Amino acid sequence: MKFAIKSIGLLLAASWSISPLSAQQTLDPAIADVANSGDTAWILTSSALVLLMTLPGLALFYGGLVRAKNFLSVLIQCMAVVGICSVLWIVVGYTLAFGGVTNGFLGSGMNWMLNNLGNVRQGTFVPESAFAMFQMTFAVITPALMIGAWVERARFGWVVAFCALWSLVVYAPVAHWVWGGGWLSNLGVLDFAGGIVVHTTAGVSALVVAIMLGKRMGWPKTLMLPHSPALTVAGAAMLWVGWFGFNGGSALNATDDAAAAIINTHIAASMAALVWILIEKFKVGKPTAVGVATGAIAGLATITPAAGFVGPGASILIGTAAAIVCFMAVGLVKNGFKIDDSLDVFAVHGVGGILGSLLLALFIGSGFGGVGHAEGMDFGSQFVAQLIGVGAVAIWSAIATAILGLGISFILPMRVSEDDERDGLDISNHGERAWDLD
Repeated sequence: MKFAIKSIGLLLAASWSISPLSAQQTLDPAIADVANSGDTAWILTSSALVLLMTLPGLALFYGGLVRAKNFLSVLIQCMAVVGICSVLWIVVGYTLAFGGVTNGFLGSGMNWMLNNLGNVRQGTFVPESAFAMFQMTFAVITPALMIGAWVERARFGWVVAFCALWSLVVYAPVAHWVWGGGWLSNLGVLDFAGGIVVHTTAGVSALVVAIMLGKRMGWPKTLMLPHSPALTVAGAAMLWVGWFGFNGGSALNATDDAAAAIINTHIAASMAALVWILIEKFKVGKPTAVGVATGAIAGLATITPAAGFVGPGASILIGTAAAIVCFMAVGLVKNGFKIDDSLDVFAVHGVGGILGSLLLALFIGSGFGGVGHAEGMDFGSQFVAQLIGVGAVAIWSAIATAILGLGISFILPMRVSEDDERDGLDISNHGERAWDLD
């Protein structure tokens, strides 16, 4: 009997030693060389969810907010940006962002055209090809977010050229600084899913472009009401669902880390939507469809950098802060500074991303239900790191955007003519109408 038990034990030990994932590999993703099927399936699913955020989520969210004569132009811009930025990501973007660390500012050129990808992305249990695809969906939604700042007046050719170059000059380097082992990550800057990499870059750049383009004809004296709040709510709903992949997928595994990020994402969006319409009720007398949609997006943007680091209680507070601060920012940008950031990209995404990145330093503490500060870090040092990260990225985004926008305008004008703007971009830029009302 003892011999039989020993034999079974030896067989089990032998089978474990030759299994695809040894015990050490299972516990240490840094040395894993075989992908985990569950993690891989989750990353593939998350990639689809994040792409859904752009098409059709963001396209409908923005499209419903513009006048009917410009609806189709928003959809076309979103699709064109997805196309050009996806191609560039494969060719050069991925290696600039996630290639081997060299000087801390750009990745090495070993992965042009996605060459030389590893079986498993270091630090994860997913194939590097799946990781590259997941990150590609971030690289396409980030420039697409900026479309809301220039709707109804930017020339289509300029939009495509600007977003293409911006994805390589602004997005890819910043992704490397924070997520690719670059200089900001070495300072201890944290960004779970893109409060700095996505929302700060897009928000600040959108504000710069809005200033460079100037106001829409008749703004702000002429009311430019959303032509379809229903489409905006539908788009926001798709963004909300897709954000589960955006934040939950950023855990890069199918474990409680992803579940925690999704819970925090949902509760922050819920709280922000409720607080936003409560503010509307007191300020304008009625809660609106656009308000509840915008509030939810503000909550989603603000929780993004902290989603995997904080607890649900902190997420409620972050969602509350998101609604209050972003609501105030909308009024300040439009009424205070008189900047026609048409669909409030900076006030919602930029301010939300910055706010969440700074609040992370407080709520990551274990006393608030967070995962706790990293070794050698406390609230003060983490806050300073976050402030440096936000400041450096905002400055780089603003300077690079101004140079790119102006440089491209020498070849492709930024803005359509007054006649084209008056007729609407659907007809003037594309020769089509979104709606046949005859």
